[in-house]
Order: sequence, then structure tokens, then C-alpha cells
Amino acid sequence: MKWQGRRGSSNVRTSSGGGKMIGGGIGGIIIAGILWLVFGVNPMTALQTGQVVAGGGSNTSTEPATSDDRDTQFVKVVLADTEEVWHQIFNEGGSTYQEPSLILFNGQVSSACGSASSATGPFYCPGDQTVYLDTSFFVEMRQNLGITGDQQGSGNSENQGKAGDFAQAYVISHEVGHHVQTLLGISQQVNEASRQVTRAEANKLSVLQELQADCFAGVWAQRNQERVQFLEAGDIDEAINAASQIGDDRLARVSGGAVVPDNFTHGTSQQRVQWFTRGLESGNVQTCDTFSGAL
Repeated sequence: MKWQGRRGSSNVRTSSGGGKMIGGGIGGIIIAGILWLVFGVNPMTALQTGQVVAGGGSNTSTEPATSDDRDTQFVKVVLADTEEVWHQIFNEGGSTYQEPSLILFNGQVSSACGSASSATGPFYCPGDQTVYLDTSFFVEMRQNLGITGDQQGSGNSENQGKAGDFAQAYVISHEVGHHVQTLLGISQQVNEASRQVTRAEANKLSVLQELQADCFAGVWAQRNQERVQFLEAGDIDEAINAASQIGDDRLARVSGGAVVPDNFTHGTSQQRVQWFTRGLESGNVQTCDTFSGAL
């Protein structure tokens, strides 16, 4: 993925404080053993299903990200790319895009949605319209999910042992997809509907919300390709591999548990690949209606 030399977002900040983690029992086991594997954890959904511990309001102090390390600069460029694309899409629809913030943290953080740790994985909090990303997550992608920068097996020494750039961009753009859902009022509709149905039905709504964020990530990728031609050979394979690695069905098998569709909150591997690909092929948010009258 070509990313060097483009504008970096000024909305990336680093955390200089942490939140206090609370909770335990099976919830803690889920967090420590499974949830860190999942891209796109939506705290509002997770709080409802008991998969993320809740805390108070945000008390984490932050400051502009000034680090010149490679991962920080990469995150800045990708977030800037999402800003450019979503400004364009919202303008086409006659509205104005409000940019989210992105906080890089180490270990634990406190958000408006509660406290979280690196075990939670990347997440978006609609309460403060911020994406949270632990600085160690890209290492986890490589070491525990096998998502590397050499999906085509080229043997390129520069890519071996690294998490794939475009797979990382997919993670960020998925979380920004949740921000878009908040701006469009979709997240609010899901939360309201979820409070009125059974847990299994609420989980199905969560799946639809996550799949739509995958589709929005695909839309972003297609539109950004038109804008700056940033994709390279193997990049699409990276993202598709990432999507297939994080389906609820696969994660259940990896954890040694039973595959129970009623417990799914993010969708199967096949569904995640399908909806990301749909957005990628169309470049049109209108193709991302995963709900089809469910709300």
C-alpha cells in the first residue's frame, strides 16, 4: 500500500492517562481470550452484551500525536485519507462530514463509553466520536492473526514479519465506518431497537451494524483508490484475509467453543468478506444497506 508523502490528519492524539478496568468472571475471560482478536468492537453494542467492562466518563488526558515512528505516521495518513473520502461523499449528498478523533493508547484508556484495555481491540465510541487504537494492535495482527504484508508469498524481505498495511487501513476505516453510522443516525436506531428485543435479536442487529461498517470500509478503499491510486499488488488479499480471520464463527472455533449463531455480534467470515467486497466493488454507500427494513 502506498501511503508515504500524503497529508497526515491533525485529529490523531496520544493518551497520557489510563482508565481503571473493572469487572471479572466470564466477561474478563472473554476480554482476555477472545475479544482482543476482533476488529471493530463497537463499545455501545459490547456494553449491552457484557463483552466490554463499563466505566465512568472519559478522564483520559490526550495530546497531539507528535511521534515520528512509522505506525503513528501511517495512522495519521490513513485517517486523513478517510477524511478526504468521507468529506467528498457527504458533500455529494448535500451534507457536511464531521471528522472523528483517533486516540492512540498503550495498555488501557478511558473513553466516554467506559474503560478499555488493549484486550478490547480497536473500537469507536459514539459518545465522544473517537476511534481508539492500542499501539500494540498491529503486532497482535501479525503474531496472533497471521495477517502479514506478504499475502502473495513473494518472499519480499521488507514485508515478511510485518502486518499488512492495507489490512491495518481496513481496521481503521472500519472504525471510521462506525463514526459514519453515528453521523447518519444509524447507530442510534440500532441502540434503540436493541433495547426493545431479545438478546439474540439484538445480536443480529449488531451483526448488521458491523457488516455495514465493513461495507463502508470497502467503499472508502474504492473511492480512495480513485483519488490517489494507493493500492498495490496483494493489498486486496490482505484485507480479505483480515476479514476472513475475524468472523464470529472462526473466532469461536479458535477459542475452542461451540459455533452458536445467536451469539454472533460481528458476522461470519463469509459475511464480512462479502460486505467488504460489495463496498469495494461499488464505491457507493447505497449498496451497504445491510438492514433492509430491520430497523
